[in-house]
Amino acid sequence: MRIVRFASPSGMSFGVLDGDGQVAQIEGHPFGTISFTGQRFAQADVRLLSPILPSKVVCVGKNYADHVKEMNTGDAPERPLLFLKPSTSVIGPGDAIRIPAGSTNVHHEVELAVVIGARGARNLTPEQVPGSVFGYTIGNDVTERDMQKSDGQWTRAKGFDSFCPLGPWIETDLRGLGKDPADLEITCTVDGEPRQAGRTSQLLFDVPTLVSYISQVMTLLPGDVVLTGTPAGVGPIRPGQRVECAIEALGSLTNSVSGADTASTAGSAR
Repeated sequence: MRIVRFASPSGMSFGVLDGDGQVAQIEGHPFGTISFTGQRFAQADVRLLSPILPSKVVCVGKNYADHVKEMNTGDAPERPLLFLKPSTSVIGPGDAIRIPAGSTNVHHEVELAVVIGARGARNLTPEQVPGSVFGYTIGNDVTERDMQKSDGQWTRAKGFDSFCPLGPWIETDLRGLGKDPADLEITCTVDGEPRQAGRTSQLLFDVPTLVSYISQVMTLLPGDVVLTGTPAGVGPIRPGQRVECAIEALGSLTNSVSGADTASTAGSAR
């Protein structure tokens, strides 16, 4: 099932996107039993927003060996390397990634995003993790690379408004599509130029390990997002470019890139 969050003339709602390009509006949030309102919209007549508004985005650094090598920052970590993005960094499909004033080294990072379900996650074993996963979507862990290197920690480099595109929807049943989240193709292009290509089977720490580890540190609330790491090929993006992140069975997430002087869209786009 593809869960979307969308804006229509009647406001913002959650819905289910079917194979015919129709969005069926649902009552309230999508956790638990889904109840339909009876209203349907053509996808072309609504604006897809970030499919969820998490209380926090928990990210994992250096989780692909080839990315560790290209960054030239030492060996792969012995345990998951965690950091956070604020909820205000989240934007949706079609929204602009805004380059901070004076920055010339902002990079894309395509990632498989895990959305936590109604149970939340606290002190889970890896075997318990599937029961707390609501579904999967695509994330882009946008990073200001110079700040990441100079600050010694990553909050500023990763936390700017618009630095966490998510979408276009949450797929709740990958296995029903014959797909395994542990082995999906993941790619990123900029203006059509291939930049990143890998498979989630290359993750150093898989999804059950990551969610379990994080849940021992902090409670993951319903709707929270875990970004699982990025493959090699990260590189700079500049105003006027278009970034497309794609993951097998999850579609593609496309965002334009704009300069710092572009009017903020975060409040309406999220």
